Amino acid sequence: MFNDDVVRLRHMLDAAREAVGFAQSESRKALNSNRMLVLSLVKDIEIIGEAANQVSESMRHELDNIPWDDIIGMRHRLVHAYFDINLDILWRTVQNDLPALIVILESVIPEEAS
Repeated sequence: MFNDDVVRLRHMLDAAREAVGFAQSESRKALNSNRMLVLSLVKDIEIIGEAANQVSESMRHELDNIPWDDIIGMRHRLVHAYFDINLDILWRTVQNDLPALIVILESVIPEEAS
């Protein structure tokens, strides 16, 4: 595993954990009125997508159980269509997709990198 890949995977893990933590005591309805929550979740998902985009092709191929294209595509969508974010998709991503991503990343990042 290339050192740069480990760093990027670690960034993905840290941002995913942070987003899940931000949403932990919140509800989907909170996104309608809590702009700071929306911005924090969006930023963490952008970080995950940008880090994923920097992971080498060989590592992405090796970790084919991670939906790389979806992660990177969501980052692009959030950055370029920031004015039209679907809060339901954002919430589902944080609630359903990020916990699964955390499990995968925790299993592949070497202990010494944790």
